[in-house]
Amino acid sequence: MRLAAYQPDIAPNLGAMIRLSACFGVPLDIIEPCGFPLSIKSLKRSAMDYADIADLTRHDSWTSFASAPRSGRIVLMTTRAEQSLWDFEFQQGDTILMGRESAGVPQTVHDFVDAGVKLPMFGQARSLNVAMSAGMAVSEALRQTHKGSKL
Repeated sequence: MRLAAYQPDIAPNLGAMIRLSACFGVPLDIIEPCGFPLSIKSLKRSAMDYADIADLTRHDSWTSFASAPRSGRIVLMTTRAEQSLWDFEFQQGDTILMGRESAGVPQTVHDFVDAGVKLPMFGQARSLNVAMSAGMAVSEALRQTHKGSKL
């Protein structure tokens, strides 16, 4: 199981995903450019010292990430999906892709991924914080597969 952040806009959210990655033993792909200078200093408050123990891979572009070898599917978390996180069947080797906080991902990314999954929302609610959504998706994926992490 892997987690990927597409051009994150907000350093504290990426820091929280780095911490999530470290705590669950799930590698994190960071797809640049970011909306902030990507440095340990910019992430220090939210990632704390977890950046030192997380398995991070930086990709300088979507093209670089998309062409990198992988063992499984890319599953996009998106409000545009029809299928609920609770009904989706994750597989070992899946990469859960999180979009930008401000704009999600472009259509070219939607067209590239293997699946789109949403978190069902109550009433008029549109979306949760991207790091919170990532935590829920990673947790559900690991629950289903019981494998793929260093736990």
